[in-house]
Amino acid sequence: MTRIFFLGLLVLSLAGCSTAALDSTASDLSAAHSSSGGKLRLVSALPPPENTNEGAEQPLAENDLLEIDVFEVDELDREVRVDPSGRISLSLIGSVQASKKTVSQLEADIERAYGEKYLQNPEVSVFVKESAGQRVTVDGAVRKPGIYPVSSTSSLLQVVAQAGGFQEIADNTKLYVFRDFGGEKLVANYNVKEIRNGKQADPRIFGGDVIVSFSSSSKIAMKNLREALGLAGSATRLAVF
Repeated sequence: MTRIFFLGLLVLSLAGCSTAALDSTASDLSAAHSSSGGKLRLVSALPPPENTNEGAEQPLAENDLLEIDVFEVDELDREVRVDPSGRISLSLIGSVQASKKTVSQLEADIERAYGEKYLQNPEVSVFVKESAGQRVTVDGAVRKPGIYPVSSTSSLLQVVAQAGGFQEIADNTKLYVFRDFGGEKLVANYNVKEIRNGKQADPRIFGGDVIVSFSSSSKIAMKNLREALGLAGSATRLAVF
């Protein structure tokens, strides 16, 4: 009888924890809203980042390592890293803005600069050898939170798989993706079950995105209950012996 009463109190206590956890998503989103200067906006689906040619290209970023090839002018070929101010330095034309531009935009800028004074109809190719901007942050109820590289074809579920998949307590209806867009931070909620069933598209993920998997209040409560019942069972066996 005493044990039943104890378990009843335990279930009531866990129910209280579950109610508190039920508000965790709203609290976390509110905190993110405050940290972003109040510019966090919830949307049904995230648009491709700005200046990406509708998602076809990834903007260059500080610390990217680039290989610059000027056709048939080998002495102008360079391997350069984008500096903290977002610029690269090239022979003859000096400093050129690179960050936040796509590869094709940077190629056009370099061709224009060389063509103004030094070369007739220059052809420039830019290759990204290392990309600091092609990384995303994965946090929350995943097995291996961290920073992961992405490619031009990376999807949300592929990135979650890179992070080891979901923890047991993850709520598959509460997977959020945060993205900077137009001076504000956008966030969208994706339902993993619907993505896997083909009812919702598996969205493209871009460098700079932040992915957060929230916990399920009921799963947390059940996990705690199983652990507590295991401890209670152990205590009972100890008392018997």
